[in-house]
Amino acid sequence: MSQPTTGSQPTGQAHGLGGLKYDPAKRTRAPEWNVALALVIMVAIFEILNRLNGGSFLFNMRDNVDAIFNQQRIDIMLLQVAIVGIISLGVTQVIIVGGIDLSSGSVVGATAMVTMSFAQTALVNGNPNPKAVFGPEWMDLPVLIPIVVGLAVGLFAGLINGLLVAYTKIPPFIATLGMMVTARGASRWWSNGNPISFPTESYGQLSNGDLLGTLTFGLVHWQGQNPALVFLFLAVLFHLILNHTLYGKWTYAIGSNEAAARMSGINVDRHKVLVYAIAGLLAGVSAVLLTSKNLTAQAGMGVMYELDAIAMAVIGGISLSGGRGSILGTVLGAAIFSVIISGFTSIQLDAYYQEMVKGAIIVGAVILDQARQRKRMRA
Repeated sequence: MSQPTTGSQPTGQAHGLGGLKYDPAKRTRAPEWNVALALVIMVAIFEILNRLNGGSFLFNMRDNVDAIFNQQRIDIMLLQVAIVGIISLGVTQVIIVGGIDLSSGSVVGATAMVTMSFAQTALVNGNPNPKAVFGPEWMDLPVLIPIVVGLAVGLFAGLINGLLVAYTKIPPFIATLGMMVTARGASRWWSNGNPISFPTESYGQLSNGDLLGTLTFGLVHWQGQNPALVFLFLAVLFHLILNHTLYGKWTYAIGSNEAAARMSGINVDRHKVLVYAIAGLLAGVSAVLLTSKNLTAQAGMGVMYELDAIAMAVIGGISLSGGRGSILGTVLGAAIFSVIISGFTSIQLDAYYQEMVKGAIIVGAVILDQARQRKRMRA
């Protein structure tokens, strides 16, 4: 007797899948869960190592302190990754769309020099500013002006990257490598290699003030952590954008299959320009916060930032072939970076071991990504 065409499906038979069956055993966890697990394991390892040495890592052991967590160490860890973390948010989007950005660190350096030139105060201890770049008419400007200048410089560099990649068809590696060298040269040329210092008080408060206290009308304070607040805000913003807007859908579509994206009517070239422009803009944000935090700008600022940003994204589970990855994963990757740096410092291990371990983790993350891709293709 034949099976009825209505009613419940027999066990093991698929419905509407062309004979394919749903197998719960083949479900896979999102890559972010694996990154989060790795983060927990690393925290546990450093906590154990510190306890063996009579100290602690993230948890308090002092009887005279009621707090569970070591707030001072957490604050330091957040500051360590906030600036590069903002860059990594832009780099993440560039990699998802199928590109790469090697210029972000140099763009930070060039933007820092230009921005600080417009943020200087006219008098230092009653004397003319010894580091002045422009004349007195360009001193003591409203804080909004250096902010806009910094964002504009970063945006301009990102636009150049995007235009080169999209319309000249130069490989992203070469296009952004050229920008990296050019921007670094520009940062040294701007003031003949001399540092630029002595910003206005209002500019220094951009990073060193209490933004959270201002936003909560004094109810909650987090002095000196403005870069971390900006990083977290931008992470949430771009997480929502990538997951709930056409911009995000087109970014993933282009990275997954550029030819199919073109056939579906997406203006691929224009979208690539937009993605690179956003990455440059975020590098500008980092430069503004970095110079405000340090109260100075130097031509060497931002060295290796682009590689650290790419590493955060890769550790966070992003695929270098494009089309896969998330802002959440990058944030977790940044957290792992912070744990590595602070963890090795807490056990008093030399700094060069940190670089070795970071390099090994990056290579391991790429190997795992390649393995996932091969497994997906076989499936």
